[in-house]
Amino acid sequence: MTAAGTPIAVVTGASSGIGAATAKQLAAAGYRVVLTARRKDRIEALAAEIVEAGHQATAYALDVTDREAVQTFATAFRTIAVLVNNAGGALGADPVATGDPDDWRQMYEVNVIGTLNVTQALLPALTASGDGTVVVLSSTAGHSTYEGGAGYVAAKNGARVLAETLRLEIVGTPVRVIEIAPGMVKTDEFATTRFRGDTEKAAKVYAGVAEPLTADDVADTITWACTRPPHVNIDLLIVRPRAQASNTKVHREL
Repeated sequence: MTAAGTPIAVVTGASSGIGAATAKQLAAAGYRVVLTARRKDRIEALAAEIVEAGHQATAYALDVTDREAVQTFATAFRTIAVLVNNAGGALGADPVATGDPDDWRQMYEVNVIGTLNVTQALLPALTASGDGTVVVLSSTAGHSTYEGGAGYVAAKNGARVLAETLRLEIVGTPVRVIEIAPGMVKTDEFATTRFRGDTEKAAKVYAGVAEPLTADDVADTITWACTRPPHVNIDLLIVRPRAQASNTKVHREL
């Protein structure tokens, strides 16, 4: 699935937002990117765009919560240089007292179990590369809680702990584990999905914030971390817009 000597980078959740931006930037950095997501049409269009730009890309429709499908996907690779676990997301902003357990369950399945499925399946190929990198996209939500965010915070804490524990368990192998924890990122879909298509609620998340992070900002951070020399590991990188001092302290020009 790759030209000789071209390292492979697998990006999950690559159909939009941070995943799509990361796929483009890793391709420009010299990787053959394998784009995975449930929306086949989106990743095929993005792969075509990347190839048109003179880089290498392949699309593979995949639901990271489908363990059998993930294991089948993994059989296509002998070696992989980079895995970016980006698939995830938030649902709802209800308090603990009224939160929907189905929302909590779905967030945990995608953000944690999905990351576990793909990482387990591809770890042998990452190790076989002799210089593998696992990236886990967590969130500042995984490092500090906030009202109305408990379900998402719990899921991203799970992703954070997965990354920390994996790093301890595989130390001494040729695989490094990087956690990137973005703060406020304005993308086309994140907040809209969280509020189930309510664009008015989604817009309020960013109201008055002059420059929230963009998907390209986070993708640039991921690509930088992945392209450090092999002996350099970025254990944790928290990236926020200047206007955001914490999850609950944001400067708004209203």
